[in-house]
Amino acid sequence: MDQARTTITKIFNGTEGSYTRFLTQNMEEDSSNVEMKLSSDTDEEVGANGVVDNGKPQHARPVYASKSGLCNPRNMCIAASVIIFTTFLIGLLIGSSMYKKTTEDKATSCKMYPPGPSDDEPIQIETVPSLDWSDITKLLKDKLTISGIEKSISEFSSDNHQAGSAGDEKLANNVLTKFKEYGMDPWIDSHFVKTQDLPKGVLNKVTFGDKEYLESGYLSYSAPGTAEGAVLYAYYGQEDDLRQLQDLGNDPKGRVLLVRAGKNSYAEKVANAGKVGASAVLIYRDPADYMLNLDTALFGHVHLGSGDPYTPGFPSFNHTQFPPAKSSGLPSIPAQTIKASTAAAIMREMKGRFPPRGWADGSLQGVEYRLGSVNDTVSVEVKNVLTEIQIHNVFGVIKGLVDPDRYLVIGAQRDAWGAGFAKSTIGTSLLLELARAITSMIHEGGFKPRRSIVFASWSAGEYGAVGATEWLEGYLPSLSMKAFSYISLDGIVTGSTFKASASPMMYDLIQSTLKEVSSPTDSSVRLISQISGTNWETSVMEPMRMDDPAYPFMTFSGIPSVSLRFTQDKPYPFFGTTLDTRENLKSRVANLIAQIKAAGEVAGLMALRLVHDHLLRLNTEKYLNIMRIRVNKINKEVISLQSNGRLPKTLEMKWFMSALGSYGRASRSLFTLIQNSDLEDLEQCRIINDRIMGVERNLLSPYVSPQTTPFRHILLGSGSCTLQDVITQLAAIREGSVSANTDVLKNQFALATWTIQSCANALAGNVWDMNNEL
Repeated sequence: MDQARTTITKIFNGTEGSYTRFLTQNMEEDSSNVEMKLSSDTDEEVGANGVVDNGKPQHARPVYASKSGLCNPRNMCIAASVIIFTTFLIGLLIGSSMYKKTTEDKATSCKMYPPGPSDDEPIQIETVPSLDWSDITKLLKDKLTISGIEKSISEFSSDNHQAGSAGDEKLANNVLTKFKEYGMDPWIDSHFVKTQDLPKGVLNKVTFGDKEYLESGYLSYSAPGTAEGAVLYAYYGQEDDLRQLQDLGNDPKGRVLLVRAGKNSYAEKVANAGKVGASAVLIYRDPADYMLNLDTALFGHVHLGSGDPYTPGFPSFNHTQFPPAKSSGLPSIPAQTIKASTAAAIMREMKGRFPPRGWADGSLQGVEYRLGSVNDTVSVEVKNVLTEIQIHNVFGVIKGLVDPDRYLVIGAQRDAWGAGFAKSTIGTSLLLELARAITSMIHEGGFKPRRSIVFASWSAGEYGAVGATEWLEGYLPSLSMKAFSYISLDGIVTGSTFKASASPMMYDLIQSTLKEVSSPTDSSVRLISQISGTNWETSVMEPMRMDDPAYPFMTFSGIPSVSLRFTQDKPYPFFGTTLDTRENLKSRVANLIAQIKAAGEVAGLMALRLVHDHLLRLNTEKYLNIMRIRVNKINKEVISLQSNGRLPKTLEMKWFMSALGSYGRASRSLFTLIQNSDLEDLEQCRIINDRIMGVERNLLSPYVSPQTTPFRHILLGSGSCTLQDVITQLAAIREGSVSANTDVLKNQFALATWTIQSCANALAGNVWDMNNEL
């Protein structure tokens, strides 16, 4: 209507020579092609664009009409047309005013629902969740049902779903179908990866004396071939165990180490053996640690890392694109699991001295635990072959309404050596049930997540989180910036005692969640009250080991992560065997389905809290204490070494201390900002959340290559970039080890200092907000 009024005003108040016709084009396309004719509508004597017949441009000038021209029939027709058009516009204005008044009167006399959006109008999204936290908690507990869990478990139980097999692919299709049923837009991420397996009908062999022992179990990624040497009992094969052997005069070099499963991963045992020059490794499960049939075959992998070891640091989307490469974490010596019965047969014949105190605490019958003599020769023959398989990760997403490009990932391994009931079936079933429950909360309960949730079903987890790691490697730049947390459901129920391994930033969230979930055996009691001891962190939290499925998310991608589990005091004996069945798990866990439901509630409430609250429930100050402990330990060692002349005085700790102080100030400043922020300011919340999300990522050392040192987290990772390796280097200098190197130590000091300082700078916010003296 404003345009109509403007047109009428121009008609009645216009003057001769005004702009009466505009011939314009888009100014952005060509600003020179704007043509304006300075004349009245009756001027037709000058050619278009002011060009006369001779082709020379003329100056635009007004042309005045004569009296005779006004009586011209053509002019009279034009005048009549103008009058009719003017009358129409005036009528339109009057009608519009009357309609507007009538509409306003109706609006004041009765309530009207706003009209729905047209095709051209943007849909208005309610960005503030309409439910409070207590409503959301109740909704999840109502939607996550025993019957639903039972149904999901029955649908996803399988006796054969090894990675890349037809059974694994069938389960992947089932997961995809479920995601579609829940109204998600699922997708599949496929990879070509290399695994190492025994050929069908072939067994590895161990020879001791004149007896041969055939083993159907195997360790993927072992060095193939035959190795021979005198057998040496090395307890659990930890670094301290091997150091004790050397102190007793038992050199592991050239020996075949016989070690017990437990305490550390298979890969760490083999890597430790390789460092001291052992020729091969045999691993068995002692009945003192694992209540298992003595003839049970064991399966696993010995890659000291995660992902496909033949595409280290980069994804295996298309194997034809990459040159030959392999991980530095692959062992150079053969490694083989043996049955407990085989271990007993060998150890009954072993001679040599008695082991250190505590090493003879095993339960092999008829065995007198000895270290073994140089004459106890054993031969190990590994016939594993490298195989290329295609695996499929399956994803579904629930998109957030405020920050859809910020997302939490919940994942579960889908494959297993056999039935894999505790290892993968429960996790996969819970993954699907949580997806169903949360989508139902949105469609039926009015829940509106601020941020997105990605549900992920991984393959090749038994080979070292291969599927998950390849995904991380493929999308690292995006994930490290946008994924703010990962929750692992692998092996989530094998007992009744709650434990967790997590980023320290998630500790507070775990504690608050345990206060909201009821005990599986008594609904009137919260889980937190069942934790023994005065310090819940000491009782519940465990260090995250390299074989934890959440480890690469945190130490490779810099995503705060957590692995949750209801477990037993001793390791679950059926992991890594074909005996991981529902019947065996039920025989060891009372109220199994109730335990699974409680585990689902813990994982689900943590996820919902992270996508519901204005600000992420991640506490950046938790890392300050960990940094302080490590730095203080380094400081004491430096002072001691400098006092006895083993370190130069030029190596100063003040820069380390200054970086630590910068992180503390930045963290406290962020806490103050949060206390004084308006949570309804969406942009402010996003800025704060981005600063929180950056902490884990910025603790990854930027000074080493992900290909050679994938787990670059300086506090929780592994390699020369970590503070733990600084402590190890100081110990080597103190002991006068051949590996001691002062120049390497100085370099480690500098890079670790700047990693902490850079993290502090990013946490502080804008460059103009920083006030560091470093």
